[in-house]
Amino acid sequence: MIAYSHEPIAAIATAPGRGGIGVVRVSGRDLSGLAERLFGQPLLPRHAHYLPFKDSDGQAIDAGIVLFFKGPHSYTGEDVIELQGHGGPAVLRRVLQRCLQVGKDLGLRHAEPGEFTQRAFLNDRLDLAQAEAVADLIDASSEAAARSAMASLSGQFSERINELRDDIVRLRMLVEATLDFPEEEIDFLEKYQAADTLRGIRQRVDSLVRQAQQSMVLREGLHVVLAGQPNVGKSSLLNALAGDEVAIVTPIAGTTRDKVVQQIHLHGVPLHIVDTAGLRETDDTVESIGIARSWAEIEKADVIIHMQDARSPGDVLDEAITARLPAGTPVIEVYNKIDLLSAQDQERLIEGLNRDSDHHVTRDALTTELAAGSRLTLAISAQHGEGLDALREALLSVAGWKPGQQSPWLARERHVQALLSSQEHLELASEHAAQNDSVLDLFAEELRLAHESLSSITGQFTSDDLLGEIFSSFCIGK
Repeated sequence: MIAYSHEPIAAIATAPGRGGIGVVRVSGRDLSGLAERLFGQPLLPRHAHYLPFKDSDGQAIDAGIVLFFKGPHSYTGEDVIELQGHGGPAVLRRVLQRCLQVGKDLGLRHAEPGEFTQRAFLNDRLDLAQAEAVADLIDASSEAAARSAMASLSGQFSERINELRDDIVRLRMLVEATLDFPEEEIDFLEKYQAADTLRGIRQRVDSLVRQAQQSMVLREGLHVVLAGQPNVGKSSLLNALAGDEVAIVTPIAGTTRDKVVQQIHLHGVPLHIVDTAGLRETDDTVESIGIARSWAEIEKADVIIHMQDARSPGDVLDEAITARLPAGTPVIEVYNKIDLLSAQDQERLIEGLNRDSDHHVTRDALTTELAAGSRLTLAISAQHGEGLDALREALLSVAGWKPGQQSPWLARERHVQALLSSQEHLELASEHAAQNDSVLDLFAEELRLAHESLSSITGQFTSDDLLGEIFSSFCIGK
Protein backbone atom coordinates (compact mmCIF):
# COMPACT_ATOMS: atom_id res chain seq x y z
CA MET A 1 0.00 0.00 0.00
CA ILE A 2 1.27 3.45 -0.91
CA ALA A 3 1.41 5.40 2.35
CA TYR A 4 -0.70 8.50 1.75
CA SER A 5 0.91 11.74 2.80
CA HIS A 6 0.49 15.39 1.99
CA GLU A 7 4.00 15.65 0.56
CA PRO A 8 4.10 16.94 -3.01
CA ILE A 9 5.08 14.34 -5.62
CA ALA A 10 6.63 14.47 -9.10
CA ALA A 11 7.26 12.01 -11.94
CA ILE A 12 7.65 11.70 -15.69
CA ALA A 13 4.07 11.09 -16.86
CA THR A 14 4.76 9.89 -20.40
CA ALA A 15 5.91 6.44 -21.47
CA PRO A 16 9.63 5.57 -21.38
CA GLY A 17 11.53 6.08 -24.61
CA ARG A 18 11.91 8.85 -27.15
CA GLY A 19 8.98 10.90 -28.36
CA GLY A 20 8.07 14.27 -29.77
CA ILE A 21 6.55 15.37 -26.46
CA GLY A 22 7.30 14.42 -22.86
CA VAL A 23 5.47 15.46 -19.69
CA VAL A 24 6.69 15.92 -16.13
CA ARG A 25 3.83 16.14 -13.61
CA VAL A 26 3.92 17.60 -10.10
CA SER A 27 1.07 17.38 -7.58
CA GLY A 28 0.74 18.85 -4.10
CA ARG A 29 -1.45 20.88 -1.78
CA ASP A 30 0.03 24.29 -2.63
CA LEU A 31 2.44 24.58 -5.55
CA SER A 32 2.27 28.31 -6.17
CA GLY A 33 5.62 28.85 -4.42
CA LEU A 34 7.25 26.02 -6.36
CA ALA A 35 6.04 27.49 -9.65
CA GLU A 36 7.59 30.88 -8.88
CA ARG A 37 10.91 29.25 -7.96
CA LEU A 38 10.96 27.21 -11.16
CA PHE A 39 9.90 29.92 -13.59
CA GLY A 40 10.41 33.21 -11.76
CA GLN A 41 6.76 34.19 -12.18
CA PRO A 42 3.31 33.11 -10.97
CA LEU A 43 1.26 30.82 -13.16
CA LEU A 44 -2.36 31.54 -14.07
CA PRO A 45 -4.61 28.51 -13.51
CA ARG A 46 -5.73 26.79 -16.71
CA HIS A 47 -3.55 28.97 -18.93
CA ALA A 48 -0.80 27.70 -21.19
CA HIS A 49 2.56 29.37 -20.58
CA TYR A 50 5.49 28.99 -22.98
CA LEU A 51 8.57 29.14 -20.75
CA PRO A 52 12.18 27.95 -20.59
CA PHE A 53 13.01 25.09 -18.21
CA LYS A 54 16.28 26.14 -16.53
CA ASP A 55 18.81 24.30 -14.39
CA SER A 56 20.34 25.62 -11.14
CA ASP A 57 22.88 27.69 -13.12
CA GLY A 58 20.17 29.37 -15.18
CA GLN A 59 21.07 27.40 -18.30
CA ALA A 60 18.14 26.23 -20.43
CA ILE A 61 17.39 22.51 -20.22
CA ASP A 62 14.45 22.79 -22.58
CA ALA A 63 11.54 25.07 -23.39
CA GLY A 64 7.88 24.14 -23.58
CA ILE A 65 4.35 24.55 -22.32
CA VAL A 66 3.58 24.81 -18.60
CA LEU A 67 0.05 24.24 -17.29
CA PHE A 68 -1.13 24.96 -13.76
CA PHE A 69 -4.33 23.42 -12.36
CA LYS A 70 -5.47 24.78 -9.02
CA GLY A 71 -6.90 22.17 -6.69
CA PRO A 72 -9.49 20.80 -6.31
CA HIS A 73 -10.07 21.35 -10.05
CA SER A 74 -7.33 19.00 -11.21
CA TYR A 75 -6.75 15.32 -11.89
CA THR A 76 -5.54 14.60 -8.34
CA GLY A 77 -7.71 17.15 -6.53
CA GLU A 78 -4.52 18.99 -5.48
CA ASP A 79 -2.51 21.69 -7.24
CA VAL A 80 -0.96 20.19 -10.37
CA ILE A 81 1.83 21.55 -12.58
CA GLU A 82 2.55 19.89 -15.91
CA LEU A 83 5.73 20.69 -17.85
CA GLN A 84 5.36 19.66 -21.48
CA GLY A 85 8.64 19.63 -23.36
CA HIS A 86 10.53 17.46 -25.79
CA GLY A 87 10.34 13.72 -25.22
CA GLY A 88 14.00 12.78 -24.97
CA PRO A 89 14.72 10.63 -21.89
CA ALA A 90 17.78 12.66 -20.86
CA VAL A 91 15.88 15.94 -21.13
CA LEU A 92 12.93 14.68 -19.10
CA ARG A 93 15.20 13.29 -16.39
CA ARG A 94 16.96 16.66 -16.07
CA VAL A 95 13.62 18.51 -15.87
CA LEU A 96 12.37 16.10 -13.21
CA GLN A 97 15.59 16.39 -11.20
CA ARG A 98 15.35 20.17 -11.34
CA CYS A 99 11.79 20.04 -9.99
CA LEU A 100 12.86 17.73 -7.15
CA GLN A 101 15.82 19.97 -6.37
CA VAL A 102 13.75 23.17 -6.21
CA GLY A 103 11.02 21.52 -4.14
CA LYS A 104 13.30 19.66 -1.74
CA ASP A 105 12.51 21.90 1.24
CA LEU A 106 8.79 21.44 0.51
CA GLY A 107 9.21 17.68 0.78
CA LEU A 108 8.79 17.11 -2.96
CA ARG A 109 9.62 13.50 -3.77
CA HIS A 110 9.39 11.03 -6.64
CA ALA A 111 5.89 9.57 -7.04
CA GLU A 112 5.24 5.87 -6.51
CA PRO A 113 3.48 3.84 -9.25
CA GLY A 114 -0.16 4.87 -9.42
CA GLU A 115 0.17 7.57 -6.77
CA PHE A 116 -1.35 10.37 -8.86
CA THR A 117 -4.47 8.28 -9.48
CA GLN A 118 -4.50 7.11 -5.88
CA ARG A 119 -4.67 10.74 -4.77
CA ALA A 120 -7.48 11.34 -7.25
CA PHE A 121 -9.38 8.49 -5.56
CA LEU A 122 -8.60 9.63 -2.01
CA ASN A 123 -9.60 13.21 -2.87
CA ASP A 124 -12.93 12.05 -4.34
CA ARG A 125 -12.08 12.98 -7.91
CA LEU A 126 -12.61 9.37 -8.99
CA ASP A 127 -14.20 6.36 -7.35
CA LEU A 128 -12.28 3.09 -7.28
CA ALA A 129 -13.93 1.61 -10.38
CA GLN A 130 -13.09 4.77 -12.33
CA ALA A 131 -9.51 4.73 -11.02
CA GLU A 132 -9.09 1.14 -12.26
CA ALA A 133 -10.55 2.20 -15.62
CA VAL A 134 -7.60 4.60 -16.03
CA ALA A 135 -5.20 1.63 -16.09
CA ASP A 136 -7.61 -0.38 -18.25
CA LEU A 137 -7.78 2.43 -20.81
CA ILE A 138 -3.99 2.55 -20.99
CA ASP A 139 -3.72 -1.23 -21.29
CA ALA A 140 -6.62 -1.72 -23.73
CA SER A 141 -5.56 -4.06 -26.55
CA SER A 142 -8.54 -3.43 -28.84
CA GLU A 143 -10.86 -0.60 -29.85
CA ALA A 144 -13.79 -2.30 -28.13
CA ALA A 145 -11.85 -2.59 -24.87
CA ALA A 146 -10.76 1.05 -25.10
CA ARG A 147 -14.36 2.21 -25.65
CA SER A 148 -15.59 0.17 -22.70
CA ALA A 149 -12.75 1.38 -20.46
CA MET A 150 -13.61 4.98 -21.35
CA ALA A 151 -17.24 4.32 -20.46
CA SER A 152 -16.13 3.00 -17.05
CA LEU A 153 -13.88 6.02 -16.57
CA SER A 154 -16.79 8.35 -17.33
CA GLY A 155 -18.76 6.68 -14.53
CA GLN A 156 -21.31 4.53 -16.39
CA PHE A 157 -20.45 1.35 -14.46
CA SER A 158 -20.29 3.20 -11.14
CA GLU A 159 -23.66 4.80 -11.83
CA ARG A 160 -25.27 1.36 -12.21
CA ILE A 161 -23.64 0.18 -8.99
CA ASN A 162 -24.69 3.31 -7.08
CA GLU A 163 -28.31 3.01 -8.23
CA LEU A 164 -28.47 -0.56 -6.94
CA ARG A 165 -26.73 0.37 -3.72
CA ASP A 166 -29.17 3.23 -3.08
CA ASP A 167 -32.15 0.93 -3.62
CA ILE A 168 -30.71 -1.56 -1.13
CA VAL A 169 -30.07 1.27 1.36
CA ARG A 170 -33.71 2.39 1.13
CA LEU A 171 -34.86 -1.17 1.75
CA ARG A 172 -32.44 -1.47 4.66
CA MET A 173 -33.81 1.72 6.21
CA LEU A 174 -37.34 0.27 6.21
CA VAL A 175 -36.13 -3.00 7.71
CA GLU A 176 -34.08 -1.29 10.42
CA ALA A 177 -37.02 0.98 11.30
CA THR A 178 -39.24 -2.05 11.72
CA LEU A 179 -36.64 -3.76 13.91
CA ASP A 180 -36.38 -0.61 16.07
CA PHE A 181 -40.14 -0.43 16.67
CA PRO A 182 -41.36 -4.02 17.02
CA GLU A 183 -44.29 -2.91 19.18
CA GLU A 184 -45.94 -1.39 16.13
CA GLU A 185 -46.56 -4.94 14.90
CA ILE A 186 -46.26 -3.77 11.30
CA ASP A 187 -46.31 -6.52 8.74
CA PHE A 188 -43.27 -5.02 7.10
CA LEU A 189 -42.77 -7.39 4.18
CA GLU A 190 -46.33 -7.04 2.94
CA LYS A 191 -46.98 -3.37 3.72
CA TYR A 192 -43.85 -2.10 2.00
CA GLN A 193 -43.79 -4.79 -0.70
CA ALA A 194 -40.26 -5.64 0.38
CA ALA A 195 -40.27 -8.99 -1.38
CA ASP A 196 -41.24 -7.40 -4.71
CA THR A 197 -38.65 -4.66 -4.28
CA LEU A 198 -35.98 -7.23 -3.48
CA ARG A 199 -36.99 -9.30 -6.50
CA GLY A 200 -36.47 -6.29 -8.77
CA ILE A 201 -33.06 -5.59 -7.22
CA ARG A 202 -32.00 -9.21 -7.71
CA GLN A 203 -33.01 -9.16 -11.37
CA ARG A 204 -30.88 -6.06 -11.96
CA VAL A 205 -27.91 -7.58 -10.12
CA ASP A 206 -28.27 -10.78 -12.20
CA SER A 207 -28.18 -8.68 -15.38
CA LEU A 208 -25.18 -6.76 -14.12
CA VAL A 209 -23.32 -10.01 -13.33
CA ARG A 210 -23.82 -11.24 -16.89
CA GLN A 211 -22.60 -7.96 -18.35
CA ALA A 212 -19.62 -7.83 -15.99
CA GLN A 213 -18.57 -11.38 -16.86
CA GLN A 214 -18.73 -10.57 -20.56
CA SER A 215 -16.83 -7.30 -20.17
CA MET A 216 -14.17 -9.05 -18.06
CA VAL A 217 -13.49 -11.34 -21.02
CA LEU A 218 -13.23 -8.24 -23.22
CA ARG A 219 -10.56 -6.91 -20.85
CA GLU A 220 -8.63 -10.09 -20.08
CA GLY A 221 -9.39 -12.30 -23.08
CA LEU A 222 -9.80 -16.06 -23.34
CA HIS A 223 -6.97 -18.53 -22.76
CA VAL A 224 -7.49 -20.97 -25.67
CA VAL A 225 -5.31 -24.11 -25.76
CA LEU A 226 -4.84 -26.25 -28.88
CA ALA A 227 -4.39 -29.85 -27.72
CA GLY A 228 -4.10 -33.17 -29.49
CA GLN A 229 -1.76 -35.79 -30.91
CA PRO A 230 1.27 -34.79 -32.98
CA ASN A 231 0.71 -33.81 -36.61
CA VAL A 232 -3.07 -33.27 -36.40
CA GLY A 233 -2.75 -29.64 -37.55
CA LYS A 234 -2.57 -27.61 -34.33
CA SER A 235 0.16 -25.30 -35.65
CA SER A 236 -1.66 -24.97 -38.98
CA LEU A 237 -4.80 -23.92 -37.13
CA LEU A 238 -2.84 -21.38 -35.08
CA ASN A 239 -1.42 -19.89 -38.28
CA ALA A 240 -4.88 -19.84 -39.90
CA LEU A 241 -6.48 -18.05 -36.94
CA ALA A 242 -3.56 -15.61 -36.63
CA GLY A 243 -3.41 -14.95 -40.37
CA ASP A 244 0.36 -15.34 -40.26
CA GLU A 245 3.07 -18.01 -40.11
CA VAL A 246 3.68 -17.80 -36.36
CA ALA A 247 4.31 -21.52 -35.83
CA ILE A 248 6.53 -23.94 -37.76
CA VAL A 249 4.55 -26.49 -39.77
CA THR A 250 6.19 -29.68 -41.12
CA PRO A 251 4.98 -33.21 -41.91
CA ILE A 252 7.27 -34.45 -39.14
CA ALA A 253 5.39 -35.45 -35.99
CA GLY A 254 6.56 -33.66 -32.83
CA THR A 255 7.77 -30.47 -34.56
CA THR A 256 6.33 -28.31 -31.75
CA ARG A 257 8.35 -28.98 -28.59
CA ASP A 258 7.21 -25.99 -26.50
CA LYS A 259 4.17 -23.76 -26.40
CA VAL A 260 3.68 -21.01 -28.98
CA VAL A 261 1.39 -18.15 -27.90
CA GLN A 262 -0.35 -15.72 -30.24
CA GLN A 263 -2.97 -13.09 -29.41
CA ILE A 264 -5.76 -12.44 -31.90
CA HIS A 265 -8.97 -10.41 -31.75
CA LEU A 266 -12.45 -11.54 -32.77
CA HIS A 267 -14.97 -8.68 -32.74
CA GLY A 268 -12.80 -6.92 -30.18
CA VAL A 269 -12.49 -9.96 -27.89
CA PRO A 270 -8.81 -10.84 -27.27
CA LEU A 271 -7.99 -14.53 -27.58
CA HIS A 272 -4.67 -15.87 -26.33
CA ILE A 273 -4.16 -18.93 -28.54
CA VAL A 274 -1.63 -21.46 -27.22
CA ASP A 275 -0.20 -24.10 -29.56
CA THR A 276 1.20 -27.01 -27.55
CA ALA A 277 3.42 -30.03 -28.09
CA GLY A 278 1.67 -33.12 -29.43
CA LEU A 279 0.36 -35.49 -26.76
CA ARG A 280 1.73 -39.03 -27.04
CA GLU A 281 3.96 -41.57 -25.30
CA THR A 282 7.63 -40.83 -25.98
CA ASP A 283 11.12 -41.66 -24.70
CA ASP A 284 12.50 -38.35 -25.97
CA THR A 285 13.47 -36.29 -22.91
CA VAL A 286 12.95 -32.90 -24.55
CA GLU A 287 9.60 -33.89 -26.06
CA SER A 288 8.48 -35.29 -22.69
CA ILE A 289 9.12 -31.92 -21.08
CA GLY A 290 7.09 -30.26 -23.83
CA ILE A 291 4.20 -32.69 -23.30
CA ALA A 292 4.22 -32.03 -19.54
CA ARG A 293 4.01 -28.31 -20.27
CA SER A 294 1.13 -28.99 -22.67
CA TRP A 295 -0.90 -30.61 -19.90
CA ALA A 296 -0.07 -27.72 -17.58
CA GLU A 297 -1.46 -25.28 -20.18
CA ILE A 298 -4.55 -27.44 -20.65
CA GLU A 299 -5.28 -27.24 -16.92
CA LYS A 300 -5.21 -23.42 -17.10
CA ALA A 301 -7.33 -23.12 -20.26
CA ASP A 302 -10.61 -21.20 -20.49
CA VAL A 303 -11.49 -23.33 -23.52
CA ILE A 304 -9.76 -26.37 -25.06
CA ILE A 305 -9.68 -27.10 -28.78
CA HIS A 306 -9.07 -30.85 -28.97
CA MET A 307 -7.80 -31.41 -32.50
CA GLN A 308 -8.10 -34.81 -34.16
CA ASP A 309 -7.42 -36.22 -37.60
CA ALA A 310 -10.64 -36.51 -39.61
CA ARG A 311 -9.22 -39.58 -41.33
CA SER A 312 -9.15 -41.57 -38.08
CA PRO A 313 -12.10 -40.57 -35.88
CA GLY A 314 -12.44 -42.48 -32.64
CA ASP A 315 -8.69 -43.09 -32.29
CA VAL A 316 -7.79 -44.82 -29.03
CA LEU A 317 -5.20 -42.19 -28.04
CA ASP A 318 -7.71 -39.39 -28.76
CA GLU A 319 -10.19 -41.11 -26.46
CA ALA A 320 -7.52 -41.28 -23.77
CA ILE A 321 -6.81 -37.54 -24.20
CA THR A 322 -10.54 -36.77 -23.98
CA ALA A 323 -10.84 -38.73 -20.75
CA ARG A 324 -7.98 -36.75 -19.19
CA LEU A 325 -9.23 -33.26 -20.13
CA PRO A 326 -10.25 -31.22 -17.04
CA ALA A 327 -13.93 -31.38 -16.13
CA GLY A 328 -15.84 -28.09 -16.29
CA THR A 329 -13.74 -26.57 -19.08
CA PRO A 330 -15.53 -26.06 -22.43
CA VAL A 331 -14.12 -28.36 -25.11
CA ILE A 332 -14.39 -27.94 -28.88
CA GLU A 333 -13.59 -31.21 -30.62
CA VAL A 334 -12.19 -30.28 -34.02
CA TYR A 335 -11.74 -32.92 -36.75
CA ASN A 336 -9.15 -31.45 -39.09
CA LYS A 337 -7.97 -32.33 -42.61
CA ILE A 338 -11.42 -32.96 -44.10
CA ASP A 339 -9.90 -31.68 -47.37
CA LEU A 340 -8.06 -35.00 -47.55
CA LEU A 341 -11.35 -36.91 -47.51
CA SER A 342 -13.55 -37.60 -50.50
CA ALA A 343 -16.93 -35.87 -50.60
CA GLN A 344 -18.60 -39.14 -49.66
CA ASP A 345 -16.25 -39.70 -46.70
CA GLN A 346 -16.81 -36.11 -45.54
CA GLU A 347 -20.58 -36.63 -45.43
CA ARG A 348 -20.12 -39.95 -43.68
CA LEU A 349 -17.88 -38.30 -41.07
CA ILE A 350 -20.35 -35.50 -40.39
CA GLU A 351 -23.28 -37.91 -40.15
CA GLY A 352 -21.32 -40.00 -37.65
CA LEU A 353 -20.36 -36.98 -35.55
CA ASN A 354 -23.95 -35.73 -35.48
CA ARG A 355 -25.11 -39.18 -34.41
CA ASP A 356 -22.66 -39.26 -31.49
CA SER A 357 -22.95 -35.59 -30.47
CA ASP A 358 -25.55 -33.51 -28.65
CA HIS A 359 -24.76 -30.63 -31.05
CA HIS A 360 -25.34 -30.17 -34.75
CA VAL A 361 -22.06 -30.47 -36.60
CA THR A 362 -21.61 -28.22 -39.59
CA ARG A 363 -18.75 -26.93 -41.71
CA ASP A 364 -20.51 -23.62 -42.40
CA ALA A 365 -22.18 -22.26 -39.27
CA LEU A 366 -22.57 -22.85 -35.57
CA THR A 367 -26.18 -23.33 -34.51
CA THR A 368 -25.83 -23.75 -30.76
CA GLU A 369 -24.06 -22.02 -27.88
CA LEU A 370 -21.17 -23.74 -26.12
CA ALA A 371 -21.86 -23.63 -22.40
CA ALA A 372 -19.25 -24.05 -19.68
CA GLY A 373 -18.22 -27.68 -19.34
CA SER A 374 -19.97 -28.78 -22.54
CA ARG A 375 -18.51 -30.17 -25.77
CA LEU A 376 -19.01 -29.17 -29.36
CA THR A 377 -17.81 -31.04 -32.43
CA LEU A 378 -16.71 -29.36 -35.67
CA ALA A 379 -15.18 -30.58 -38.93
CA ILE A 380 -12.64 -28.24 -40.54
CA SER A 381 -9.72 -27.85 -42.87
CA ALA A 382 -7.12 -25.61 -41.26
CA GLN A 383 -5.12 -25.51 -44.48
CA HIS A 384 -7.99 -24.34 -46.70
CA GLY A 385 -10.05 -22.43 -44.10
CA GLU A 386 -13.15 -24.59 -44.31
CA GLY A 387 -15.15 -24.54 -41.05
CA LEU A 388 -13.03 -21.81 -39.44
CA ASP A 389 -15.96 -19.36 -39.27
CA ALA A 390 -17.89 -21.92 -37.22
CA LEU A 391 -14.89 -22.32 -34.93
CA ARG A 392 -14.63 -18.54 -34.46
CA GLU A 393 -18.33 -18.41 -33.58
CA ALA A 394 -17.81 -21.20 -31.05
CA LEU A 395 -14.98 -19.30 -29.39
CA LEU A 396 -17.07 -16.13 -29.22
CA SER A 397 -19.90 -18.19 -27.73
CA VAL A 398 -17.61 -19.32 -24.91
CA ALA A 399 -16.65 -15.69 -24.35
CA GLY A 400 -20.34 -14.80 -24.01
CA TRP A 401 -20.13 -12.44 -26.96
CA LYS A 402 -23.30 -11.73 -28.92
CA PRO A 403 -23.76 -9.21 -31.74
CA GLY A 404 -25.17 -5.95 -30.41
CA GLN A 405 -24.99 -7.09 -26.76
CA GLN A 406 -21.51 -5.99 -25.79
CA SER A 407 -21.14 -4.58 -22.30
CA PRO A 408 -20.97 -0.77 -22.42
CA TRP A 409 -18.28 -0.70 -19.72
CA LEU A 410 -15.27 -2.71 -18.59
CA ALA A 411 -15.18 -4.90 -15.47
CA ARG A 412 -12.43 -6.69 -13.59
CA GLU A 413 -12.33 -10.03 -11.79
CA ARG A 414 -12.80 -8.36 -8.40
CA HIS A 415 -15.90 -6.55 -9.70
CA VAL A 416 -17.40 -9.85 -10.83
CA GLN A 417 -16.61 -11.48 -7.48
CA ALA A 418 -18.18 -8.56 -5.58
CA LEU A 419 -21.31 -8.78 -7.72
CA LEU A 420 -21.50 -12.55 -7.22
CA SER A 421 -21.15 -12.03 -3.47
CA SER A 422 -23.95 -9.46 -3.51
CA GLN A 423 -26.03 -11.84 -5.62
CA GLU A 424 -25.54 -14.60 -3.04
CA HIS A 425 -26.52 -12.39 -0.09
CA LEU A 426 -29.62 -11.12 -1.91
CA GLU A 427 -30.64 -14.72 -2.61
CA LEU A 428 -30.32 -15.53 1.09
CA ALA A 429 -32.31 -12.40 1.90
CA SER A 430 -35.08 -13.65 -0.39
CA GLU A 431 -35.11 -16.98 1.42
CA HIS A 432 -35.52 -15.16 4.74
CA ALA A 433 -38.22 -12.96 3.23
CA ALA A 434 -40.19 -16.08 2.34
CA GLN A 435 -40.35 -16.83 6.09
CA ASN A 436 -41.84 -13.38 6.79
CA ASP A 437 -40.99 -11.28 9.85
CA SER A 438 -39.88 -14.19 12.01
CA VAL A 439 -36.35 -13.81 10.62
CA LEU A 440 -36.38 -10.09 9.86
CA ASP A 441 -33.03 -9.57 11.59
CA LEU A 442 -31.41 -12.14 9.27
CA PHE A 443 -33.08 -10.46 6.31
CA ALA A 444 -31.54 -7.14 7.40
CA GLU A 445 -28.09 -8.71 7.84
CA GLU A 446 -28.05 -10.19 4.33
CA LEU A 447 -29.07 -6.80 2.90
CA ARG A 448 -26.18 -5.19 4.80
CA LEU A 449 -23.69 -7.70 3.41
CA ALA A 450 -25.03 -7.25 -0.13
CA HIS A 451 -24.71 -3.48 0.32
CA GLU A 452 -21.08 -3.79 1.43
CA SER A 453 -20.22 -6.09 -1.50
CA LEU A 454 -21.55 -3.56 -4.00
CA SER A 455 -19.87 -0.66 -2.22
CA SER A 456 -16.48 -2.38 -2.42
CA ILE A 457 -16.61 -1.98 -6.22
CA THR A 458 -16.58 1.82 -6.05
CA GLY A 459 -14.38 1.92 -2.94
CA GLN A 460 -16.79 2.88 -0.16
CA PHE A 461 -15.83 -0.27 1.75
CA THR A 462 -12.33 -1.28 0.65
CA SER A 463 -9.31 -2.62 2.55
CA ASP A 464 -5.97 -0.83 2.40
CA ASP A 465 -4.37 -4.04 1.14
CA LEU A 466 -6.67 -4.05 -1.89
CA LEU A 467 -5.91 -0.40 -2.61
CA GLY A 468 -2.20 -1.15 -2.52
CA GLU A 469 -2.61 -4.06 -4.91
CA ILE A 470 -4.65 -1.97 -7.35
CA PHE A 471 -2.54 1.17 -7.51
CA SER A 472 0.85 -0.52 -7.37
CA SER A 473 0.03 -2.15 -10.72
CA PHE A 474 -0.18 1.28 -12.39
CA CYS A 475 2.73 2.78 -14.29
CA ILE A 476 4.85 5.49 -12.66
CA GLY A 477 3.52 8.95 -13.48
CA LYS A 478 -0.08 7.78 -13.46
